[in-house]
Amino acid sequence: MTQQEIINSLIAGNEKFVAEKAEGKLRNKARVEELTTGQNPDTIVLSCADSRVVPELAFDKGLGELFVVRVAGNIANTDSIASIEYAVAHLGSQVIVVLGHESCGAVTAAVNGGDNGYNLNHLLCQITPAVEASEEGADVNTVVQKNAELNAEQLVERSKIIADAVNSGKVKIVPAYYHLKDGKVEFL
Repeated sequence: MTQQEIINSLIAGNEKFVAEKAEGKLRNKARVEELTTGQNPDTIVLSCADSRVVPELAFDKGLGELFVVRVAGNIANTDSIASIEYAVAHLGSQVIVVLGHESCGAVTAAVNGGDNGYNLNHLLCQITPAVEASEEGADVNTVVQKNAELNAEQLVERSKIIADAVNSGKVKIVPAYYHLKDGKVEFL
């Protein structure tokens, strides 16, 4: 499939999910057995760790179709970038979706500031650029969308593997936003 066909497949899968008509294919024992010899997901999703956002369900995809990397705030940090590099370099993935979501707790904490302890402060400082790039007083969901956009850029800026794949046309990166109220994914 082309990159646009892959994106169209994600959109169609999300429309089925929202309409409660998800097909749930490739989620059976035969698929499990088929994947024992390897994987070749065409899509990578850098998603928040929030339990309410499940990319496989949101896009109506089955086992082996998505390479999902989850971290609070869907940030492009060293570990998440390395995981994405693996999928780009070794699995042939063609599309990367950076998926933020409505009412993200990590973004909310970054907007609110304060001391959240060493580890969480470290994570939140990686969301601070989105807070600073948003208009003063912007609501959390506006910052979430800016965060997805900036992290999409970070993947290219911080990884030669990903940058080379994007620049050669082998990979396309798209930021997106998941609406909690209905499960709709909006590509930004």
